[in-house]
Amino acid sequence: MNTTSLPRSSLPGWLRHLTELAPGLLLAGAIAAAATWGARQPLLAGSGLSALTLAICIGLVIGNTVYPRLAPSCHAGVGLAKQRLLRAGIVLYGLRLTFQDIGHVGMAGVVVDALVLGSTFLLAQWLGRRVFGLDARTTVLIGAGSSICGAAAVLATEPVIKGRAEDVAVAVATVVVFGTVGTFLYPALFHWNAAHGWLDMSPAQYGLYVGSTVHEVAQVVAAGEAIAPEAADVAVISKMVRVMMLAPFLLLLSMAVGRGNRISQVSDGQPRRITIPWFALGFVAMAGVNSLGVLPAAVVQVGVQLDNALLAVAMAALGLTTHVRAVRAAGTKPLLLAALLFAWLLVAGLLFNRWVPGLL
Repeated sequence: MNTTSLPRSSLPGWLRHLTELAPGLLLAGAIAAAATWGARQPLLAGSGLSALTLAICIGLVIGNTVYPRLAPSCHAGVGLAKQRLLRAGIVLYGLRLTFQDIGHVGMAGVVVDALVLGSTFLLAQWLGRRVFGLDARTTVLIGAGSSICGAAAVLATEPVIKGRAEDVAVAVATVVVFGTVGTFLYPALFHWNAAHGWLDMSPAQYGLYVGSTVHEVAQVVAAGEAIAPEAADVAVISKMVRVMMLAPFLLLLSMAVGRGNRISQVSDGQPRRITIPWFALGFVAMAGVNSLGVLPAAVVQVGVQLDNALLAVAMAALGLTTHVRAVRAAGTKPLLLAALLFAWLLVAGLLFNRWVPGLL
């Protein structure tokens, strides 16, 4: 008997579940594969756009055109990609880091990264809520993306505050816009400064500045390599230390949400229990294992490639479920908030990088 002719309800439970998940996972996976290929092309690779950014862009296009007709069969798999695959991707992100990275940038680099993260996120909360009147979810996600590591931070923060797809899309859009601007602006400012001799800044100092203030890892690499290999190396190490601060940030945010502050009241006004983001602890544990040097380089490389794939699939799923009308309804205020945060990173980040090393 041909099993394909059997009604779905007569299939074994695991097989029935698999057939429900397969269409959505295949669709999100195809988008992620296309984005990964596109990000490697010279035109896009030189701009600092990552596969994550392209995945959500492609997902948005499909999600607002043909996906509504596919949603009934793809919903389950796309939902799995947005949730469980995302958390697995955040855990594997720890394979990019080692605790030894902290030693490479020194105490001054760690302090600068912490000051940039804390000041930018707190400024986002004040501007977003008090000045622009934005909702707490959007404000937190934009603040996380600007202060830590762009789209990856937005994705990691979303489960903690239970953000909506449109909130995440708006936050990622701001990272794309201003992170891309930074990719070209930072090298231009370095050359401009060198031509006029205003500040004494070496390529290594420039790398620390870039790593502590530019949004995405791919954008950090692009902005660093535009000056010198030394600048790129230092920039990536500084950025990785900043990324490592994602886990304690999520734990503190989860505690704040659990205490019933404004973030936790965005839906029903009732305080929630503290929810431990276990994927954040997994992220730290994975970085710890990587720091011990017990994993072969080939295993780490495979893990990083798998992580890239998981995060790209999650971003594709996010794009598929985001409606442009909801993003459009957010208006210009999120962009204005992100613009002010970008200006803060540019100016205050420079001051931190000039002031802190002298004190320490």
